[in-house]
Amino acid sequence: MSKTILHKADSRGKADHGWLKSFHSFSFAGYYNPERMHFGMLRVLNDDCVNGGMGFGKHPHDNMEIISIPLEGDLEHCDSMGNTTVIRKGDIQVMSAGTGIHHSEYNKNENEAVKFLQIWIYPNKKNVAPRYDQVSLKMDDRKNKLQQVLSPNSDDDGVWIHQDAWFHLGIFDNGAAAKYAIKKPGNGVYAFVLKGKFNLDGIDIENRDGLGICETEAFMLTSSEEGSEILLMEVPM
Repeated sequence: MSKTILHKADSRGKADHGWLKSFHSFSFAGYYNPERMHFGMLRVLNDDCVNGGMGFGKHPHDNMEIISIPLEGDLEHCDSMGNTTVIRKGDIQVMSAGTGIHHSEYNKNENEAVKFLQIWIYPNKKNVAPRYDQVSLKMDDRKNKLQQVLSPNSDDDGVWIHQDAWFHLGIFDNGAAAKYAIKKPGNGVYAFVLKGKFNLDGIDIENRDGLGICETEAFMLTSSEEGSEILLMEVPM
């Protein structure tokens, strides 16, 4: 029998800094909830909205795999390895902080907000050489199916990280369904609804709800609203 944990959207931590509005699925910065520290190796899931022209100044990270998934607008990234890039919806960005990295993230546009997910995953190796990568994916490849966007393997689809983790994105018509099979025994999946409504393993979830599921080999998800979008994050428990 699978184990599940449901995090409703309105139960998340909230931060409003004026230029930044952020919802935290797990404890982060000023939001601390001892029952919401992580889901397995998934440490941070922040749902961020940054006002036009604003952003995060240069700051350090180490020994964390950091993934950004843009949802709306253009996000400009600069880092201490000399990378300056812009990511948009359809892209996925990864940074292995490893021995240490400094970076900044800014809204490229003055007159519209940028919305993105910031995700941190504990690595399976400490003090690796810092690394940056981003890829652009075909949105059509996630229509009524699950498109792999992240894995542990550099020759697989999407980006790769130093962890036995797999991410998939899907956009589904009303009533469309997909089966997800766990890639590595013992892993769990944290499902996050980006838009619309789904039924996952008999549990109804909707916009910005999170559902963790573990101790299972596979599960079904079914969209119950046209154009529903979901992110599945499989991680070691």
